[in-house]
Amino acid sequence: MKRTSTIFALSSGALPSGVAVVRVSGDGAGRAAEALCGALPPPRRLTLRRFLSEDGSVIDRGLVAYFPAPDSFTGEDCAEFHVHGGRAVVAALLDRLGGLDDFRQAEAGEFTRRAFLNGKLDLTAAEALSDLIAAETEAQRRLAFANADGRQRALYAGWRARLLHARAMIEAELDFSDEGDVPGSVAAAVWADVAALRAEMESHLAGFRAAEIVREGFRVAIVGAPNAGKSSLLNYLAGRDVAIVSDEPGTTRDVLEISLDLGGSKVILADTAGLRAKAGRVEMIGIERARRTAALADLVLVLEDVTDPHRVEVPGAASALRIGTKLDLNSGELGPYDLAISTVSGAGIDVLLSEIETRAKEKVGVAESRVVPTRQRHVDLLRSAIAELSDALDDEKQLELRAEGLRIASDDVGRVSGAIDTEEILGAIFSTFCIGK
Repeated sequence: MKRTSTIFALSSGALPSGVAVVRVSGDGAGRAAEALCGALPPPRRLTLRRFLSEDGSVIDRGLVAYFPAPDSFTGEDCAEFHVHGGRAVVAALLDRLGGLDDFRQAEAGEFTRRAFLNGKLDLTAAEALSDLIAAETEAQRRLAFANADGRQRALYAGWRARLLHARAMIEAELDFSDEGDVPGSVAAAVWADVAALRAEMESHLAGFRAAEIVREGFRVAIVGAPNAGKSSLLNYLAGRDVAIVSDEPGTTRDVLEISLDLGGSKVILADTAGLRAKAGRVEMIGIERARRTAALADLVLVLEDVTDPHRVEVPGAASALRIGTKLDLNSGELGPYDLAISTVSGAGIDVLLSEIETRAKEKVGVAESRVVPTRQRHVDLLRSAIAELSDALDDEKQLELRAEGLRIASDDVGRVSGAIDTEEILGAIFSTFCIGK
């Protein structure tokens, strides 16, 4: 990437729209404002101007803002042009910018990448910013904003500082062990703190599943015998015909999913093939997929027709609710169910949704109450750091090797936030951003 080039892109939503925002970043941002507006506007103040094409004709009238470096999102000179969101207006403005010397269209995530390279944010904040843009639920928004605001950065920077201090103390003992002002007792305090830090990291990693549920969704598998009402429940909750409903067994052979927002939590419900022993070859593939889906789910709803009960077992399910269905057709006593529902009358559906919401919030509570890793990349690096600390805490090893373990662990923690040679992963991270961000 040419650091001296000036980049520009449409940074607002899809066109047409009421207002469109075109962002510019680089040494030429001020020159762009002068070229389009005739004069540079006051810094950090929205100013009403006419935007002129190269021949002096008016493209549009709107607002312009200029942010001189380093007080901008990217840390470079930046400008923003707020125009009417018509396709022709935006196309003319982008064409005008593209005609300026050393200007080019921004690549995906390039504004945020420049902000990282200029020290305006670290990798965890950049990733959180991506999550904030993609957030669909309130829980996702809260988690993303907290991390974009520096919650993860502060934790990992503190850990790295402790590791660097421990490494310095141990290396001082190695290099100056014959000096009177470097007592050997320093090592005991250092290794005690390293052991405590390892425990903190392990506890931190335990919260990854909660963050994963916030980002990806609380997964609920709907299982049961054929004709237990699984597809009817999925269709009822979706408010549309997602799955085929028929009296003929085996109509559902693949896993069908819908996404719900329950109390601010993303919930993924999966309808699966009916579980039975005698089935054709293709249907058996669906049954195996149903069992795998149930094994990976955070909650399993085991449905059973109360008028014709066929009990099924779901081995490996972490948590399950046994649900009686077709309550509107029942005239006798119910079996031993946790809940009973009817997709015809709607009876019991609110109670079921409330129970799913409660369980989802219990799962994600850890992510909202404390700092947790939010990417598999974080987990992999921190696991590597923990392994190095475990080796370093082995007092039967040479002190030089234990100090080297501290060095590697501090580098691993530094790579999480981008403090250590992260160039090889920058492309993968910032390519997930949209153009203009």
